[in-house]
Amino acid sequence: MKLLKYLAILAAAGALDSCSLNLLAPKYTVGGTITGLTGTGLAGAGLVLQVNSGDNLNIVQNGSFTFGSSIAKGDTYTVTVATQPADPVETCNVYNGSGTISNVDIGNVIVTCVQTGQFAYVANQTDDTISAFVIDSTTGALGLVSGSPFATGGIAPVAVAVDPNGVYLYAVENGSNEVAVFTIDAASGALTATALPIATGTSPAAIAIHPNNQYAYVANSADDTLTAYTLSSGVATPISGANYIVGVDPVDVKIDPSGNYLYVANYSDGTVSAFTVDYTTGALTAITGSPFTAGGSGNETVSLAIDPTDTFLYAANLKTATISAFSIGTGTGTLVPTSSPTLSTGSSPESLAVNPGGNFLYAANVTADDEVAPYGITATSGALSVGTPVATGTFPVSVVVDPMGQFVYVANYGSRSVSVYTVNAADGALTPVKGSPFASGNGPRAIAIDPVD
Repeated sequence: MKLLKYLAILAAAGALDSCSLNLLAPKYTVGGTITGLTGTGLAGAGLVLQVNSGDNLNIVQNGSFTFGSSIAKGDTYTVTVATQPADPVETCNVYNGSGTISNVDIGNVIVTCVQTGQFAYVANQTDDTISAFVIDSTTGALGLVSGSPFATGGIAPVAVAVDPNGVYLYAVENGSNEVAVFTIDAASGALTATALPIATGTSPAAIAIHPNNQYAYVANSADDTLTAYTLSSGVATPISGANYIVGVDPVDVKIDPSGNYLYVANYSDGTVSAFTVDYTTGALTAITGSPFTAGGSGNETVSLAIDPTDTFLYAANLKTATISAFSIGTGTGTLVPTSSPTLSTGSSPESLAVNPGGNFLYAANVTADDEVAPYGITATSGALSVGTPVATGTFPVSVVVDPMGQFVYVANYGSRSVSVYTVNAADGALTPVKGSPFASGNGPRAIAIDPVD
């Protein structure tokens, strides 16, 4: 009997020790970055985040956030949106929102908020300007912003990007080896040039802004390099040593919605360079196996698109008139051809875009067809099924989707215009809006929507 009591005491002591150890385990905080929130103050925003269905955090502005409670090492965490913003109405999505606590604070949660697009910006390559348009929130139709077009101050703008908060616009100027920076008037959409442009490598062709709004990456097509910058109030500072060798003639850059991976389309060798992104420094590390073959040498890989779940990447191959489909490796970013790795488009695809719902892909097809084609995306495999193409203007070179998935916009280089379409939510079919196409400047080469997704 005494032995049994002694064993029982030992067992109880062990349980207490285990409990005590759990209570004494190191604890860490969970936080990240908010972008795209338009309202200000509690009444103007209304966004509430939650971690582990317990700790609520009212978000009143863009920038960094940290939950008040801490979580023990070894425990899991899940960040969700408890209440979406209501004034104005926005949709906020969480990325990198779950995991297991190791031995560091969590700081890479990204919450991206979007609403119906307000403004559209078009880079006019041959007249060195940016056309700015107000978007009708009901119809998607475009109206010129007062003062448009705006001079870039450089030569041959070929790409544009709006930062996730809709405050700055960046215009890549291929002929003057720089990126022009503009502030965006929140009420009118008008552009005002900031003091100095950003110096780049030779013949910059594309730019991508990280979802946390702290880093920018520029592809330099003549240098076969990618340059990384830190961002602060529209000022870009090159990251020391962050000039990365990519494939031959890089012409497009995309970052996945979680901000973990960056991909570069290399035109001349038909490959995709892939990197992991350091959330803290913005530095890049090449992913094992990179670059990955898309169109192949000489087949002109020109554009990339990533679905919002970070599951699939699509690459447009101009010369072979094909789209390559890849699965994105979970936790690695590795590109693996899907079970249906190549789809013939019948016409050379110049630009790709995936809708926010991740169920449709759109391809701007140049050559004789001059069309934009919708494709259904199979959620389980990433396979594409072609819908009915619709006519665009001449030489469509850039396609984007409104952040809420309501409208599709196509820049027509040859006919100096922008085509606008409403989207059928059921099948992705496109219908031209009244008044489309809308006149732009000369040689419209790229288009961006504010706010961006």
